[in-house]
Amino acid sequence: MKEVEKPASGLTAALRRGELTSVDCPSREVFKHVTSLWGVLCLIALRDGTLRFSELRRKATGVSERMLALTLQRLEEDGFVRRTAYPVIPPRVEYDLTPSGEQVAAHVAMLADWIEENTGDVMQQRQARG
Repeated sequence: MKEVEKPASGLTAALRRGELTSVDCPSREVFKHVTSLWGVLCLIALRDGTLRFSELRRKATGVSERMLALTLQRLEEDGFVRRTAYPVIPPRVEYDLTPSGEQVAAHVAMLADWIEENTGDVMQQRQARG
């Protein structure tokens, strides 16, 4: 008796169906926000807990203030990051992960860990080809 194959789910299924490749697919925007360099670094940094803007900027060295603000705004709009502004002088703003943010950050961290662990091999492949 032939075993029935389970239908694929999630991102890989959307890609197979051609949805992710469609310019109109809303998941593309979310995917872009989560997997951008600054999005990845923010999500990973916030896994350690609540951080202020200046603390995030120090952790994500090389990011401009404008790009960090834009990245955090997008992650907040997507429901991954919570922004808390306190009515004090000088202004104090803190960022932390929402439950959805914690989930997506865990997945992004696994990818980042894999890249860190395999960068040596990747660099060897580059040298061999180039």
